[in-house]
Amino acid sequence: MRFRAKMIDIGCLNHFTRVVNTISKLTKTCTLRLTTDKLYFILSDKVANGGVSMWCELSQGNFFDEFQLEGVSTEHNEIYMDLAAENLSRALKTAHNAKSLKIKLTNKHCPCITVAVELPSLSRVSRVVTHDIPVGVIPKKLWNDFKEPSVPDFDVSIYLPPLKTMKNVVERMKNLSNFLVLEANLNGEMNLKIETDLVSVTTHFKDLGNPSWGDNGSQDSTQDRDPETMMDVKVDIRKLLQFLAGQQVNPSKVICNIVNKRIVHFILLHEDVSLQYFIPAHA
Repeated sequence: MRFRAKMIDIGCLNHFTRVVNTISKLTKTCTLRLTTDKLYFILSDKVANGGVSMWCELSQGNFFDEFQLEGVSTEHNEIYMDLAAENLSRALKTAHNAKSLKIKLTNKHCPCITVAVELPSLSRVSRVVTHDIPVGVIPKKLWNDFKEPSVPDFDVSIYLPPLKTMKNVVERMKNLSNFLVLEANLNGEMNLKIETDLVSVTTHFKDLGNPSWGDNGSQDSTQDRDPETMMDVKVDIRKLLQFLAGQQVNPSKVICNIVNKRIVHFILLHEDVSLQYFIPAHA
């Protein structure tokens, strides 16, 4: 197995750094999947057991100037590895004004992702900062554990308000309760609700808009329903806040899909990044 890549454009480098910073805010460890044309950051905690899951997809051609990969075999030209997202984020912090960034798979007592950052120098001698990030290479027989999650058969799909606005609301609510009810309808309306023995608080959003999913079968169950009818999911407020507070990608749109009483599925859309995040309902 071999992997090496190089990034020169400072805009691409900073954007890649923001993506990795977002990942590191969402999870301590994740799986990095490398193919010839894409990178994936995957968190596949079992939603059925109360864990969140994540799928982030990047086209390598939008970020890297050079990208060479030799996977586990000619037939399966991919590499899967576990890594600490925080370590990669920390390494990239040294690259905010770099001349170039090189990433490669190395073996230094253990498999590593080696990040070499070339910094500007006043002399002719280049300054290079190197970070070795230990990784665990995942054998082919376990790859099926990291398949792309299917879009759930949702009851409501709605665009979110600006994430910063929503984060500010949820941050205030977390002082009142550990759980929050997120409800929405097909009329572009969404409510964030907290109900305890002592207090009941609701924040209303309207005119958010509902995405059109075309021929997607997930919309079949919504055709005959009153657009005012609310569908809801009760979630751990810390998991929702972790998602809202971690965003540095500046998405153009964020879609929220609700499976009534079961799961909420967020999709962040950016021109060259897509990030999906699943939070299960609290029983």
